[in-house]
Amino acid sequence: MDVSQYLEVFIEESKEHLQALNEHLLILEKEPENENTINEIFRAAHSLKGMAGTMGYKRMQRLTHDMENVFQEIRSGKMKVRPELTDTLFGGLDALQEYVDNIVDSQDEGTNDNQDLIDKLAMELDIGLHGGSGAAAPAAAAAAPAAEKPAEPAKAEVASGITITYADHEKAAIIEGSTQGFNAYEVRVDVQETCLLKAARAYLVFKALEETGEIIKSVPDAQMIEDEKFDFSFAVVILSKQSAEDVRKRVMNVSEIKDALVEKKVFEEPKEEVKEEAAAANTAAQPGTAAPAPAQAAPAKAQPAKKAVVNRSVRVDIEKLDDLMNLVSELIIAKNGLSAVSASDMKSSTEKTNQFNEQIEYLERITTNIHQSVMKVRMVPIESVVNRFPRMIRDLSKKLNKPMELYMTGEETELDRTVIDEIGDPLMHILRNSADHGLESPEKRRELGKPEVGSIFLDAYQEGNSVIIKCSDDGGGINTEKVKQKAIEKGTITPEQAETMTEKDFIDLLFKPSFSTADKISDVSGRGVGLDVVKSKIESLSGTVECKTELGKGTTFTISLPLTLAIIQTLMVVIGEEKYAIPLGSIDTIEDIPINEIKSVEGREVVNLRGTVIPLIRLADVLDIPNVGPDGETLTVVVVSKSDKKAGLIVDSLMGQLEIVIKSIGKYISNSKLISGATILGDGEIALILDANALL
Repeated sequence: MDVSQYLEVFIEESKEHLQALNEHLLILEKEPENENTINEIFRAAHSLKGMAGTMGYKRMQRLTHDMENVFQEIRSGKMKVRPELTDTLFGGLDALQEYVDNIVDSQDEGTNDNQDLIDKLAMELDIGLHGGSGAAAPAAAAAAPAAEKPAEPAKAEVASGITITYADHEKAAIIEGSTQGFNAYEVRVDVQETCLLKAARAYLVFKALEETGEIIKSVPDAQMIEDEKFDFSFAVVILSKQSAEDVRKRVMNVSEIKDALVEKKVFEEPKEEVKEEAAAANTAAQPGTAAPAPAQAAPAKAQPAKKAVVNRSVRVDIEKLDDLMNLVSELIIAKNGLSAVSASDMKSSTEKTNQFNEQIEYLERITTNIHQSVMKVRMVPIESVVNRFPRMIRDLSKKLNKPMELYMTGEETELDRTVIDEIGDPLMHILRNSADHGLESPEKRRELGKPEVGSIFLDAYQEGNSVIIKCSDDGGGINTEKVKQKAIEKGTITPEQAETMTEKDFIDLLFKPSFSTADKISDVSGRGVGLDVVKSKIESLSGTVECKTELGKGTTFTISLPLTLAIIQTLMVVIGEEKYAIPLGSIDTIEDIPINEIKSVEGREVVNLRGTVIPLIRLADVLDIPNVGPDGETLTVVVVSKSDKKAGLIVDSLMGQLEIVIKSIGKYISNSKLISGATILGDGEIALILDANALL
């Protein structure tokens, strides 16, 4: 009965239930009488409790059970939703999230009982149901479990129909254990008749007993119990140094156990000849070792905890899988067609070549369609990232004492799963900045004639082969004069440099590491960790981030991300004797520049291209490639751009446009930031992919 096989499913579904509880609790806070929301909350809590109980996470199960009690009373109309109650319930969700995080890390829920939260929930029940102060509730809650347990019954009433017989080696193990201070106990267990998962309850009893000592045997055996081939009673024999009462308490802590009887078992010391015969069988049965028979009778001892590998799954519409299957079928037909042409005995080589070319064109169409189909399968709505932000803004509103609302659009916009996994933290940093730095205090907003409740907007939409995410607020905007003074104070820039800088240059300073304009450090922001992390993370995803601000009116951060990081369109170029790929998304134009038009400004080569002065970068020098030099009087220049910055990359020749599959270089090579990856060309040669952002 190893439940570890269900761990990934448990983690994924727990996260979904917790997210649903967060979302519906936010609605309930604003609409306390919303019956549909109350029913959804109760269903999610009930499912989470059942899952935690089945997996044996007792602390998580107990906290969820107490929260479910509150939801039940709200559902029945006996309790009203109060602000203090929602704060307590949100605290409960955070505690449950902590349990899940611990399970992800170590497969164990941890040791935090969250008794303070359980006491608060009992207090809220007392206030909601009886109008009391709630002072006596924690004591009553503590006493409740003891009151619910039935008095210990007579022996005959517990698992009375089970007879335990012992083999010689089992008797020998018990006798040997007694010489080392271990007691042998027969533990007879009755499961409640209403229990739906008898095998799961039995597994939890085994797990609880393993914590007290070594299991010798079970009646019926472990396989029959696992297959639920027993009524509502079973028995276990264990060796333990704990008292019979302590062992019984462990069993009774498992939910849906009706009762348990623990009796000490003693065997007399065998005669000398019996000892010798049993010696071989007994050797492995001593406490602390694994005897063959006990190993079969009981579930395996828990191994040292390992970090759970969470399933990075994508839910896919069955129609998308059908399309993919049809395309794979066509791919097989194309393969057969090529084989047929290759094996044919055509007299005319021209005819054979024509048929071969037709099959190649057919294959190209299919591979393009397969690429598009696979990309659709990998696409995930951005909703899976942003749906946790309303709760975060609600908590920040209370912590900062600033009324604020988050408005989101475009949650259905889809991004590649690899991008989705990485985009959450950058967005969180920007939203926290908006809440802390961007929005003014309620008093100041009233003075300025603004609505007291601040607004934060998160909008996502697709634009060409990119997804645009805009985070904006109606706060005070960025004071570039303050940024300038801070930068001069920190020595980031000199007063002379400040004189020639534009407003955009000052805003770009905010993306420098450890740069912050906050007057005091808080646990929300002000440590200078945030926007530099945002910038580096977005650029590692081949994206860009820009900031625009208007003093007194607000700030907007615009993030542009590629739809996918797996397959891209590139321009293949030759530098010296080496081939390189430049992503098409970074390229503006390709120019033939006469050598005599190249000028030098402050030691840098530039060219005046249609009224715009563009710096030139000789890739052969940057990449340390032996330069073959220009063949004629012109240079081939690939003009690349990043936001409003442009540069011309000087290459030796162009190969043409190519769709490539990006391969990671890996951690074995000390990778230059100029290289974002590699690809394998049709002839098997490897070409490196240049990162235009890093070059700029």
